[in-house]
Amino acid sequence: MEIIGKLIKKLPPVTGEGKNGPWKKQSFVIETQADFPKKVCFTTWGDKVELNSFTESDIIKVHFDVESREYNNNWYNDLKCWKIELNSSGGSSNIINELPPVSEKDIPFDLEDDPGDDLPF
Repeated sequence: MEIIGKLIKKLPPVTGEGKNGPWKKQSFVIETQADFPKKVCFTTWGDKVELNSFTESDIIKVHFDVESREYNNNWYNDLKCWKIELNSSGGSSNIINELPPVSEKDIPFDLEDDPGDDLPF
């Protein structure tokens, strides 16, 4: 699965020691860019994803898997991120700023000779 949003918080890394050796995880929060924005927290494990190359307020695309587990008859969800990339779809860019400037020679008629609204209907 994937989702696009603005990176709003990088939480500090957490490390520990397990029966299989040392482990490391880091969580981060993004805010979706929908009509009603939602905040979503993801977790990265090990060195799969390096968050140092992203800054807060970057628009990113997060690739993740959803996993649920039971503990003491309660269920918990985990959003495990396995890839992050800067959003290159241009959804947040302003297309007007990307257009070339218009000069007077590009306009096919003289605005001062415009007869006004002369449509027959």
